[in-house]
Amino acid sequence: MQEKEIIIASNNEGKVAEIRDLFSDLPFTVLSLKDVGAEINIVEDQPDFAGNSLKKARETSLITGSIALADDSGLEVDALGGKPGVLSARFAGEHATDQENNCKLLDMMKGIEESKRSARFRCVVTMYFPDGYYLQAEGTCHGRIGFSPRGSSGFGYDPLFVVDVYGKTMAELSMQEKNAISHRSQALKALKKLLETESRLMIHR
Repeated sequence: MQEKEIIIASNNEGKVAEIRDLFSDLPFTVLSLKDVGAEINIVEDQPDFAGNSLKKARETSLITGSIALADDSGLEVDALGGKPGVLSARFAGEHATDQENNCKLLDMMKGIEESKRSARFRCVVTMYFPDGYYLQAEGTCHGRIGFSPRGSSGFGYDPLFVVDVYGKTMAELSMQEKNAISHRSQALKALKKLLETESRLMIHR
């Protein structure tokens, strides 16, 4: 079966490597935007992760003419009604740093007891085909918000997010541990199952 190119709508080489490894047994050649010389900046202005993921995948596919894969993800805190959600990266402002976002989150969580600090990382991935057909899959990682940052690995809210299955923050986990349970990993694995079961996609698209 001839391999098809799939463009990852990201300049994050770590993310591309993760997808390339996960899709290694599927008939796809996984390429980054850098690999194809594309400079694409897409405004994430949709109301939810699914909308942003679809928009990024669709526009990347239209520009490159190839199958495209994009993801959108963020943190949802139950005590805050699901915030920061799609605003996770800019919770404390349009160009906020990770530290500023974490400080705002901790400030908003003051006085909230541990039993009510439940949260989840959520990710939606979209694979978009040039003919307009697309597949979406979702992944989540459940945990709670700690009272102070812990750990030196990871990024974003990782130092505050205590993972249920480990009892440690994302920033305290090894890369192998994180990739085994992360929301992006779960979403990509779910997408892979869709691709494996929809054999017509593999044969005819």
